[in-house]
Amino acid sequence: MKSIWTFFVLGIFLSPLIVTRSFSSATKTSLPVARNLFIITVDGFRWQELFNGADSAILFSEKYTPDQETIAPQYWATTAAERRQKLMPFFWNVIAAKGQIFGNRQLQNKVDAANFYSLSYPGYNELFTGTTDMQLSSNRKKHNPNINVFEYLDQQPEFARKVAVFSSWDVFPYILNTNRNKLPVNSGYTPATGDSEAEVLINTVQRESVTDKKSTRYDQLTFLAAREYLQQNKPRVFCLGLGETDEYAHDGRYDLYLQQASQVDRMIADLWHWVQTTPGYKNNTTFIITTDHGRGNRPGNWTVHGEFISGSSQAWMALLGPGIEAAGEIHGNEQRYLQQLAQTMAGLLGEEFNTAEAPAIALH
Repeated sequence: MKSIWTFFVLGIFLSPLIVTRSFSSATKTSLPVARNLFIITVDGFRWQELFNGADSAILFSEKYTPDQETIAPQYWATTAAERRQKLMPFFWNVIAAKGQIFGNRQLQNKVDAANFYSLSYPGYNELFTGTTDMQLSSNRKKHNPNINVFEYLDQQPEFARKVAVFSSWDVFPYILNTNRNKLPVNSGYTPATGDSEAEVLINTVQRESVTDKKSTRYDQLTFLAAREYLQQNKPRVFCLGLGETDEYAHDGRYDLYLQQASQVDRMIADLWHWVQTTPGYKNNTTFIITTDHGRGNRPGNWTVHGEFISGSSQAWMALLGPGIEAAGEIHGNEQRYLQQLAQTMAGLLGEEFNTAEAPAIALH
């Protein structure tokens, strides 16, 4: 339960937070429409590493990087451009060349979570419902009362039974309230429901793995299960929620955090390659890639995040797909919020998500 002091401070700061939030346009934003939409979320991954690569103050700390001799040659270089390309080559070779990447605060380009708490449940609620619900203040497994964009799309004739979500974190069914909408959400160590050879093998690995990871499945297992589902079912709206970057950060393991970010980049590259070589998806699928919150922005607090940790609301987003101008890394004094992505998801499919409280983002 939140302390009285927390609510006192919240009351002082909440009104200015809401008042100062502004959107670039109050009117409907025109977006390029594609047939399919994939959303990939990378839990708790900081904009600092996305845009600058490995942080020397953390990378060369024995506390956070026990084996610097192995990790530093993989991820360290003298310039930020080299470091970020080493860490996430797909982002900086493909998305930067063909899509748009937002959130480099060094270029005055800002993306923030609009919710007060800067935790995962409130962040995903914001992303998927377009609302900032003050009653959703923790990561507790509580069925979300807010309508999300996936269930809205699933109710449209064109997308009915063509929406699916795979996540590593087992709280997603509560965030998306599958009790209410019966969306197909595979999360945590939920077994795959198909009977293909690959799905049987994945289920066996999940069942027989000895692990203390109870709430977050290995991202690699989530990805493999998701890929097989895509191959077998061909949904039009698909969400992949990856979680181990946040876990390794909370554990204070910068080496594993970087390795997982690099693996995430490879997963996204693999997914994009599959899309571009699969009939029905090729040149007709848009990717949105983002995070649910930031983290502390100092070497001493990068492992944590929350309402009173500076940097926790700072986020990023990237878009790639047909009709999206190849503007690359966006410069300029602009402010966007994760809250705008729910309406953006609908708009990229030619729909309007009426319960979202924020307009779609304006692309370049």
